[in-house]
Amino acid sequence: MNPSISTDVLIVGGGVIGLTIAHRLQQTNRSVMLIDPAEPGSGASWGNAGTIADYAIIPVASPAVLRNLPALLFNRNSPLSIRKAAILSLAPWLLRFLRQALPAATQRNMQVLANILADAGQRWQELAEHIQGQALLKANGCLYVYDDQRSFELGWQDISHRQSFGIDAEMLTPQQLASLEPQLPPVEGGAAFFPNALYINDPGQFLTLMFKQLTDQGLHFQQASVIGLSRHKSGIEATLSGGNRVSAGQVVIAAGAYSRGLARMAGDRIPLQTERGYHLEFDLDQPLLGRPVSASSRGFYMTPMQGRLRVAGTVELGGLNPKASRHRLDKLQQGINYYFPHLKQANRSWLGFRPSIPDSRPVISASKYGNDIVYAFGHGHIGMTLAPITAELVYALLTSTTPPIDLNDYSAGRF
Repeated sequence: MNPSISTDVLIVGGGVIGLTIAHRLQQTNRSVMLIDPAEPGSGASWGNAGTIADYAIIPVASPAVLRNLPALLFNRNSPLSIRKAAILSLAPWLLRFLRQALPAATQRNMQVLANILADAGQRWQELAEHIQGQALLKANGCLYVYDDQRSFELGWQDISHRQSFGIDAEMLTPQQLASLEPQLPPVEGGAAFFPNALYINDPGQFLTLMFKQLTDQGLHFQQASVIGLSRHKSGIEATLSGGNRVSAGQVVIAAGAYSRGLARMAGDRIPLQTERGYHLEFDLDQPLLGRPVSASSRGFYMTPMQGRLRVAGTVELGGLNPKASRHRLDKLQQGINYYFPHLKQANRSWLGFRPSIPDSRPVISASKYGNDIVYAFGHGHIGMTLAPITAELVYALLTSTTPPIDLNDYSAGRF
């Protein structure tokens, strides 16, 4: 039998959530170990649009989704769709999702998201400073573009709703949009501008920088999967692929879309499903945009990265099948060609998996048996944005100290 490795805290999951939790814990005297079957920062945290979206308070489930449900879920060209092969397995999750799309539930979920997003920008600036990654964090704001007047009117209603929750945003005319982004083609509608939004112009480089600093400061990393969790008087024992065992005083499950089975090992059934996210990248000598631009009606972002443009987005519900949908990638190509026809062939494409909860709220919670196991997953589209506050909340859970916000809204017991 392989000998057991001991640590104070074992973090399962090496995405931005797990890495940021490790960063927070390393500010204490606790020993920390990180487990992930892949290189840290190489999953959904690497492939996202890079936005620190403190304005992203709209849950995926909303009355608009209910009104357009058949088209949204079964039209292959919709920004939100379901893989047909996954419909039966998704049915229980979809029923919960539809209940969260009712008006009262949507309002409640917006408030909860607004609470946890309130100081995301400030927390990210502090994190970037701690790891000396300030050069990768840009403060140019973010745009939602509306191609026609009808889209602009719907956008105005959406932005007014966000403003009622304290989101700083302003509506721009087509002329004002053109002055901010002169290389975008003219649009009839205009845009919404979020002036305080930040973005990371190379998420992979940022996470590599963070991981290097953590390991330099003593973080122990092992590339493996956790295949078993068991409680003992002395703590938690995790069995790893390959046969190694880790004895930990506490365990944090932050494995993103792969967290559901781990939570079940710990005794909780959590309705976690997978959104399959896509991106294309185009290598460029000169940037086309000065900030992230969301094509609002088409469901994707165009984000200027270092030496390239990343086109990321759409929501495809449907499990962890690693085979990418050629149709979804083609729709992204068609979408970017609407704005930039000269971008003919992407230099690379990507498929990743986002953890999705029916109410769009993350699960940041002790397990039902206590804080020997703590959950930090289900962040959907805003995992990058919420990483610093999640780390602070997990620290409070592990240490039984007062959290900066009420944790009841993110409890595993709410389901």
